[in-house]
This record gives sequence, C-alpha cells and structure tokens, in this order.
Amino acid sequence: MGETANLGLPLLAPSQAQKHVTVNEALTRLDALAKGVLASRTVPTPPVQARHGEVWAVPADATDEWAGREGDLAIATSGGWDFVAPREGWRAYALDEGAALRHDGAGWSPEGPSALGASGARTTLDIVEFEHDVAAGLVGSGAFSDTAAVIPRSAVVLGVTGEVVTEITGTAASWKLGNPDVGRRNWFGEGLGTAQGSYAEGLTNHPQAYYTPTALRMTAEGGTFVGGRVRFAIHLMQVSRAAA
Repeated sequence: MGETANLGLPLLAPSQAQKHVTVNEALTRLDALAKGVLASRTVPTPPVQARHGEVWAVPADATDEWAGREGDLAIATSGGWDFVAPREGWRAYALDEGAALRHDGAGWSPEGPSALGASGARTTLDIVEFEHDVAAGLVGSGAFSDTAAVIPRSAVVLGVTGEVVTEITGTAASWKLGNPDVGRRNWFGEGLGTAQGSYAEGLTNHPQAYYTPTALRMTAEGGTFVGGRVRFAIHLMQVSRAAA
C-alpha cells in the first residue's frame, strides 16, 4: 500500500477489501496533522489518558511505546499510537508552551517574529536552544566536543549564548566556543569558565551565513574534557522564498 508524499496518508489499493479501514486511517491522520497543534514536545512517557487525535512530539528520552520513535509525531488513536515523521518547514503550536514552533529538519524550535512579503517570502528571527552533554561529543581524546544539534542550513547567525548547567570536568582550565572549521573555533568566545553557572555570550563581529548544517565545537584550553553539560542558544535569522 502506498502513501501520499507529504502527510503519509495511506492510499487505497486496486480491488482492496475493507476499504473503509484505510480511508478512516487516512482521515484520522489528516485530522490530527492538518490543524498543526502539539500537546507537548517535552513529555517522555506516553500519557495514559491521551485524547483520540491528540498529537505529541516524541522527545529524545522517550520511553515505553514511544521508545525508539524519537523525533516522530505520536498521534493518539483508539488502538494505541500512530507515528509520523515531521519534515523540515512544518509548523505547529505547542499548547503547553503557548509557542509557535517550526521544524528545521532535525527538531522543533520556537518560531520567532517574522516579516512576510506579499508573495509569501519570509524573514524570520529565531533561537535554537538545546543542552549538550560534553562527554557525548568528545573527539580527539577529549580535546574537542562537538554538539549533535546544529546551526540549521541557510541561516545567518547573530551570536551564540550558553550556560554551564553541570560543571565541566577534566583537566581543561577553560574552553572556547566556535565551529569545527579552523580559524573559527573561538568564533563565539574563549577563556570560558568550567564551573556551574559560567556563561558565554558570543556575538559575531558581523552576521555569519551558514549554507549547510554546522555543529558548535567546544575546544578545551590547557587540558582535555571528561564530562559536564552546557545549555546553548543559537540566535539566528533565516530567509525563505515564497511557496510555489
């Protein structure tokens, strides 16, 4: 059985029996996705009393029936859960946050204020926030730690801020923040502290365009990393053409 290209709605097969089952499944998925409303994107455990048709964005630490479905949308049905993979450019409203969200191909982030042209062209200010486990991103024997979350493609970055939420351990006396590219590894700051509560506020000396998804790189100064956790916020601007 095939599916539609955008929402993954199941299609009827020639001479198919029980056609109403397929049609009802497609209508249920369409009803859930078309409105663009999420109950939450942060709840890791499937709610027991989820309302039929309710949609939840499955977070990275999901459990039970959602385990292994990280990043998908979980639609509550009478028989359990129906999962759909969101696509870059999808927009939704998170009820528990009261925030408009946009999917960048990797995850959901708040959609900032934007200017919309008469043709549909758009300029959007946005902030991509995430937490980075330093140990999980270690490369070069702990000399570097690259984030899994990235600066989205076709973005103009104004700056990056961050806060150490769990002390950075190891022998490094401090660290610098930038990108993996040589010459840009201190793009957003250097001599940054390792203690809990230490912070970074890195402005670019001019807005920097990124044409491909690009990680942030923490570089150890005077030693290596072992562990720790940092909360980052990438402050950026994106432009998009009018839809055809």
